[in-house]
Amino acid sequence: MVAMSTEGAEPRVALATAPDAEIAARIAHALVGERLAACANLVPQVRSIYRWQGRVEDDTEVLLVIKTRADRVAALADRLRSLHPYETPELVVLPVVGGLAPYLAWIGAETAP
Repeated sequence: MVAMSTEGAEPRVALATAPDAEIAARIAHALVGERLAACANLVPQVRSIYRWQGRVEDDTEVLLVIKTRADRVAALADRLRSLHPYETPELVVLPVVGGLAPYLAWIGAETAP
C-alpha cells in the first residue's frame, strides 16, 4: 500500500553523480547528517558519456540515489552545489508514485526539518 503524504512531505528520489567514491560518500554523509536526505545509495563505476563545453566526454563516476522529500529539494540542491567539485553538478529529482507505506513514512520522518 502507498502512503499518502502531507503537503510538502511527498517523497522524492534525486539522482546525482560524483567523480569518485570518496567525494560521493562525503556528499552522502553531509546530506543524511543534515537531514536533507533519509538515505543515499552509492552506485560505483557508472560510465557517463555526455557533452560538455563542446566535447563528448567519457568518464567513470559514482551515482548517488538520494531519498528525500519535496520540501527539502531546494535546500538539498543548495547543499549539493556547495559540496560538489563540478562546475555544474548533476541533480535530477523524480516524484515517487508508489512504495511501501512504512518506507515512505520513514523518508518523511528522517528528513523532517
